[in-house]
Parts: sequence; C-alpha cells; structure tokens
Amino acid sequence: MNLEKLVERVEQWSIDKGLDKAESSKQYLKVGEESGEVAAALARNDKDALRDGIGDVVVTLIILAQQNGMTLEECLQQAYDEIKGRTGQMVDGVFVKSEDLIKN
Repeated sequence: MNLEKLVERVEQWSIDKGLDKAESSKQYLKVGEESGEVAAALARNDKDALRDGIGDVVVTLIILAQQNGMTLEECLQQAYDEIKGRTGQMVDGVFVKSEDLIKN
C-alpha cells in the first residue's frame, strides 16, 4: 500500500476513534511516548521494535497534524523546504547546520 493511502487510513481511524477532535497537547504526549519506544529499540538494537516505533511516531504525528487542520504532506513539505539548501557538517555522527557550528 502506498504512503498516501496509509495516511488516509490513519486519518479515518483517527476520526472513527474521535481522536481528530481531541486535545493536541494530549496527542503530543503520545508522540513523546512513542519516541521513547524508538529510543528503547535503538538501545536494544531491535529492528522489529524500531520499525514499529517509527511507524507509531508517524501515526501520532499524522493525528497531531489532523487535529490542527494540517496534513502530514504539508508539514513534511514545509520541513523539506527549510532543509533542502541547508549546509553544515557531521560532528560525532550528528549533522550540525552551519549556523550552529561553533566558530573557533
């Protein structure tokens, strides 16, 4: 199944459960909870749990966007538009954007 159809199904599931009208701050707590599961999967080198955790984070973000009259696509597009021309470098395995690099 393609990403667009999966997002539509998550949005419909959210509507069916009444989550689309729930309080966004509560939904953001779910984002954090699921992010913690991603961290635990990484710590345990558990690929199946990592896949599930990443999927759960995306589901919670789809619903958070929906609750605020946004779509995953428009949020992702805005983020990509910000980063597409970004410069920087890898520092200890982490990409650091140019403006955040410490100048010596």
